[in-house]
Amino acid sequence: MSKKTLIFSIVLIVLVTFIGSSLFDEELAMDAAAKSQGTETELAAEMAADSADVVDEWVISVYDDMMQRISEEEGLDWRLMSAIAYNESRFKSHVVSKQGAVGLMQVTPIVCRQFNVDKEHLADPETNIRLAGKLLRKIDSTLKMSSATPENDRMSIILACYNGGIGHVSDARRLAKSNGENPNSWEVVARYLQQKADPAVYESELVKYGKFTGSRQTEAYVREVMKKYDVYCKMTSQQ
Repeated sequence: MSKKTLIFSIVLIVLVTFIGSSLFDEELAMDAAAKSQGTETELAAEMAADSADVVDEWVISVYDDMMQRISEEEGLDWRLMSAIAYNESRFKSHVVSKQGAVGLMQVTPIVCRQFNVDKEHLADPETNIRLAGKLLRKIDSTLKMSSATPENDRMSIILACYNGGIGHVSDARRLAKSNGENPNSWEVVARYLQQKADPAVYESELVKYGKFTGSRQTEAYVREVMKKYDVYCKMTSQQ
């Protein structure tokens, strides 16, 4: 091999190596950019999802606007109404219980008659919520609790009536009062509701609505609704 041929070969090898190296570096850069772009896209998607979750956190149900409007008109807390709907039906408007209670708030046909509403409309969410609101207000006015009654006690006793019947709760309050205890304390009322399963108690002249064996269910109902209400209050207060 001549000297010129040797020099030419060396130069050619150097050029090929340099070009190959540049192309390889460019591919690495493009691959890194693509991965970076993919990561940024994924992060953006995750952030968007997180943002959506934050927004959705404050949505209690698809009935929020209706709950707020009707509750305001009826003078009630919409978050309590929503807590009742969650526990009664999980926000399903066409649920019907074995006892014939219907809809979001599990309102019975008897309530329809009380407020002169055709029971055929009971599954309509607006009608159902409004009837529940009117029933809660009627319970409150019928109980005539002292204005000094703590709000948690007031709500708990009203919820007990909504679930177990105002008659049984009124019996328990009468029993409490006759024994020198506070008829506006939910703790006291719950204790006397339990006693209404005892013949020695439910056969008393003070008891007008007879035996009651559902105290555990009613206490659990009050506890769960109040717990959910507390969650909804905390959620909405952070908006």
